[in-house]
Amino acid sequence: RARPLSPSHLLPSPARLNNWPPLPSFCPVKPCFYQDIPVEIPADFQKTVTTMYYLWMASTIALFLNFLSSLAWFCVEPSSGSGFGLSILWALLYTPCSFVCWYRPMYKAFRSDSSFNFFVFFFVFFAQNVMYVLQAIGIPNWGFSGWILSLIALRTNTAVAVMMILVSLFFTAVAVLGIIMLKKVSLDRTSG
Repeated sequence: RARPLSPSHLLPSPARLNNWPPLPSFCPVKPCFYQDIPVEIPADFQKTVTTMYYLWMASTIALFLNFLSSLAWFCVEPSSGSGFGLSILWALLYTPCSFVCWYRPMYKAFRSDSSFNFFVFFFVFFAQNVMYVLQAIGIPNWGFSGWILSLIALRTNTAVAVMMILVSLFFTAVAVLGIIMLKKVSLDRTSG
């Protein structure tokens, strides 16, 4: 008798070479993960996973811009050194940790319909969304160029304040999209 065909994402996959992060071949550090959304993620969830990947990239860009605006603020206001130092820490810490701690569990959860990975994702991504909101608020000396710090900078240096307002807008957009996507992943989880 013939065996029924199964979906391609359920078939055992041949050994695949890690392809993420994409690095040049001469680089001594090699990619750590295999990631191919069209191949590994069921079609119903590919848009969600892709959007979450773009959200991760946007949060990384926001942290880099935050570092630049914190540097500019430090040049204008030398007493803000702790905020500048923390902006470096957040950029170096949140970028890899957010990828490993919430993006990869979400990716693996949709790839293999794993309840444990969904649990890890929801727990960590909820905490990440709290941080997104705190980043947008911008409490002084926390290392985030959010709204409060932008308004403080407006009284000191307009150019730096404009730069910080742009970062605040970016942080706000990431926070709003993070909350929307938390709900979207929750809906996709219950519908799948």
